[in-house]
Amino acid sequence: MTVRGLRRIIVSVADRERALALYRDALGLTEKYGAGEMVALAVPGSGVELLLHERPPTPGLAGVAVSFLVSDVDAATAAAVEAGAQVVDAPADQPWGERQSVLTDPDGHVLCLVTPAA
Repeated sequence: MTVRGLRRIIVSVADRERALALYRDALGLTEKYGAGEMVALAVPGSGVELLLHERPPTPGLAGVAVSFLVSDVDAATAAAVEAGAQVVDAPADQPWGERQSVLTDPDGHVLCLVTPAA
């Protein structure tokens, strides 16, 4: 048995509506469906879902981080901060050929915003 792909990423959030303000409204993921305390968002061009599950989060800087491909890291970072994210590392060009920012969402989960460097 081998892994054939990535289906979904599940993020525990204290407040689903607050999380939607970041992931749906600021970052532009589209809502696919909701069920109880969960809501699934489509990650464009990937077939992957980001599932927000309203339950006590256990954030940490050493856990798993999701990197979202965006068209403009600086603008996406500003929108994310306005929606409640906190900057860990400001947008900067990286030696591996990407421009990247590192943020924490309102529940303390790490997420990265990336685009290929010009």
